[in-house]
Amino acid sequence: MTHSVSSTAPPGARTVRVPEDRDGQRLDNFLLGQLKGAPRSLVYKLVRSGQVRVNGGRAKAERKLSAGDEVRIPPVRLSETGEKTAPPKGFMDALDAAIVFEDARLLALNKPSGVASHGGSGISFGAIETLRALRPGHTLELVHRLDRDTSGLLVIAKKRSALTELQALMREDGGIAKRYLALLTGRMPDGVMTVDAPLHVGLRQGGERHVQVNPAGKASLSHFKVLERRGGQSYCEVRIETGRTHQIRVHAQHIGHPIAGDDKYGDPVVNKKLREQFGLKRLFLHASTLEFALDGGREPYLLNAPLASELVDVLDRLS
Repeated sequence: MTHSVSSTAPPGARTVRVPEDRDGQRLDNFLLGQLKGAPRSLVYKLVRSGQVRVNGGRAKAERKLSAGDEVRIPPVRLSETGEKTAPPKGFMDALDAAIVFEDARLLALNKPSGVASHGGSGISFGAIETLRALRPGHTLELVHRLDRDTSGLLVIAKKRSALTELQALMREDGGIAKRYLALLTGRMPDGVMTVDAPLHVGLRQGGERHVQVNPAGKASLSHFKVLERRGGQSYCEVRIETGRTHQIRVHAQHIGHPIAGDDKYGDPVVNKKLREQFGLKRLFLHASTLEFALDGGREPYLLNAPLASELVDVLDRLS
């Protein structure tokens, strides 16, 4: 059985039995689906404080639920969180227009730069919260994430079975082919440059992650191929075989050709020139293509998201 939650406090706790199609889902994600509109920070607070129980016992946010588990959900007054009930209409309309593919199992969004994959850390509405507001009553789950500053393909599962299969493909070598488009500063050599350099997520600086090439890090593999050179810079296709945090940005920095417009790992002098002379006001990194197959390889998908118009304009000015 399932219950919805109102914006006022219910009289007491309720118990929800985990349905078959939620078998294997993390507790925090299950609660986000039950407490519509609740920020992630509130869900973690409820779990940490022991107010949420699974089969009568305390549980961690990352616990994988099983079909038939009984989850105690405490009374919550969502209006007290200070959250708005819905994203601004203009933002909802913009994301609705950015949907580039949809079928019964999944939805693909050409996420604009500056939009977070999900809310949190002071962000009221990310892409997933906004899509859920656009599709009330539908089950939508993020398959993966994109950096806030990166534009391009963000895949959302509409069915639990699709989420499970896609996440399994993400963990497989070559399970999902990912291609990005990026402008690297300086003149890259011809051909394909493969970067095999382990990445380590360092201490948070001012609340942000900082990633470095470090032998103690996780194996990370990227392939950079120059498509053309414009204005002394290199427009490249990037294929990644692993999906580490900030992977392309740090690997580009590592080979001495950081991504144009990258205010964390880039070259501030070159960025300033590109901003003032060519109008580049954001990170020039775009997730352009995802290729995979569902149903055990029987159902192929090739998803494409066109390069953002503001990046096309920069390329035109550089030529």
